[in-house]
Amino acid sequence: MNTIFSRDRQIKSMELTVSHAEKYLGQFCSLLASYTRKTGKLRDQADMLVRQLNDFSNTEDPELRTCLKNLAEDLAMVQDYRQAEIERLETKVVTPLKAYGDIVENKRADLKRFNADRDRALKELQKLEKLQQKDPSNRQRISQAEVNAQKATNDAHRSTRQLEETISDFQRQKLEDIKRIFTDFITVEMVFHAKALEVYTHTFQNLDSMDIDKDLELFTGRIRVSDSPLDNQTLLPSSMAHQPSPTLGSSLKHTAESAKKSRSSILQRQRGVEEEEEDEEEEYESEIEAQQSRQSYASQYTQILRQKN
Repeated sequence: MNTIFSRDRQIKSMELTVSHAEKYLGQFCSLLASYTRKTGKLRDQADMLVRQLNDFSNTEDPELRTCLKNLAEDLAMVQDYRQAEIERLETKVVTPLKAYGDIVENKRADLKRFNADRDRALKELQKLEKLQQKDPSNRQRISQAEVNAQKATNDAHRSTRQLEETISDFQRQKLEDIKRIFTDFITVEMVFHAKALEVYTHTFQNLDSMDIDKDLELFTGRIRVSDSPLDNQTLLPSSMAHQPSPTLGSSLKHTAESAKKSRSSILQRQRGVEEEEEDEEEEYESEIEAQQSRQSYASQYTQILRQKN
């Protein structure tokens, strides 16, 4: 009897082990499940931001438009990484913690079965003790009671050994699972943040290279009010009213000189237009080259994958 009931401290320790596992692993499961759901909400908000960036970029000039589109593409790529993070958290962290609900229930059933065997042995021993005190001469009943008490005690001993092995296995599994679960949690987070940092580093450099003066020059050109041609004209008729009438020879000479000046001004304007067109072509080509050199990380990554395939 002493060997069975002298282990109350050890039994209490086993029960606390199971109770603490049920309490704290259950809390970990709830918190990490909430963490995963909120990460999903963050992904959804970032997707909305990507759409707004694309819409806004279509209303802006080339420099800002290119940078915003690249930002949107990179941000969308990070959300793909975030989706992978969510799936891995669900598989490697939340699901194993959920499994401890059933595991703890099984251990509680083992504890309940052990307590039932111990209570049965206690009753049989108490019955034997009372019978020995009340009717010590009835050897037949005492012998039967001794057999029943011995059987119940043996069952209690067997249950105790099984319980010790079960709780030891449970503790070992709990330690291994906690180590693996939180190692996986940190690994998942490290992988996501490492990939996000790589993308965002490229995105930062892309934004930092934006030439705001180019867009500002285009904007200023659109809103500038051009000077009126009438402002440059002189009041020739009034000034010429007091001069004498030209002769026929002087009129012909003046007409020839005017035609010559007109042809010269036309040629100058043509050369000016051609030079402006060449400048515009060069600016357009340089703009295209700049846009190609400032691709998003997502675009470059896609091109690399296509080259490998």
